Amino acid sequence: MGFIVWLIVGLIAGAVARLLVPGEDPMGILGTLVLGLVGSLVGGFLANLIFDGNIDVAASGIIGSIVGAVVALLIYRATIRDRVTV
Repeated sequence: MGFIVWLIVGLIAGAVARLLVPGEDPMGILGTLVLGLVGSLVGGFLANLIFDGNIDVAASGIIGSIVGAVVALLIYRATIRDRVTV
């Protein structure tokens, strides 16, 4: 049951991140899900850095997942843009 909740939170976080960051993203629902899951891990890592290691680097909450997904989306766009223009 926890795995399904983790997938749902990842999908929601990825969708919200795509709504918050303007522009086109050529990813479907699976890409959005992966974005949210990666964002959850990035959010947990950032929380670990900010709070001096008092938080595990595991899946973070919904807010941390959204923040991490926005960061991951911006990094994704920067790497894709570099590949397309070269």
